Amino acid sequence: MDVSIRHRRRVHDGGQDAPARSSCDTAECPACTVEDVTVGSMAFYRVHLDRGRNAYWAMEEESEDLYETAQVLLDQQTGSFSEEVSEMLEYIGTDLLVMDRVTLDRQWRGHGLAVILATEAIHRLMPGCRAIACAPGITDLSSHRLKDRTEWDRVTAKIAQGWERIGFRLYRDGIYLLSPASQALEEQRGELRGRLVELGASWRAATS
Repeated sequence: MDVSIRHRRRVHDGGQDAPARSSCDTAECPACTVEDVTVGSMAFYRVHLDRGRNAYWAMEEESEDLYETAQVLLDQQTGSFSEEVSEMLEYIGTDLLVMDRVTLDRQWRGHGLAVILATEAIHRLMPGCRAIACAPGITDLSSHRLKDRTEWDRVTAKIAQGWERIGFRLYRDGIYLLSPASQALEEQRGELRGRLVELGASWRAATS
């Protein structure tokens, strides 16, 4: 499941001699248009463990990243959660939701938006799931500073802290687990929504 992250903005176009800007003096400005701009994306996989096909091998066929997750969480023979993992999870669903990737354009990073938006996506996708899994890591390798191992580890740890904030916990081999029944997820969702409102207010003030 691919989720597009979009920013809705009002753009003023006063003609060739007037520069475009993202805000106007009045909401009724006739030279304004509204447009949705894609500023990031998220990718999730919903893995059905009770549909007859062995989910372990299905994940292996899909991608290397999913296969690594399957090796940690699933029983190779049955395709179900391993006995150890099963004992950790409440019986509130049957599926496994894997958060594969959360990416934001560079100018949108550094504000905690990835965690805020991913929490909303998880909340909508998790009904019927028994667990949510992710492997915190860096998807944008364009920055030269990340070629330094120390900096790589620092950024990766910061990403992991963001996911831990909403209830993800390290299980094994870099795979983090979150129960849909986690109280932390629900509590943090309210706080993160408040943070989003604050960010929106500060950005509007900066561009007014």
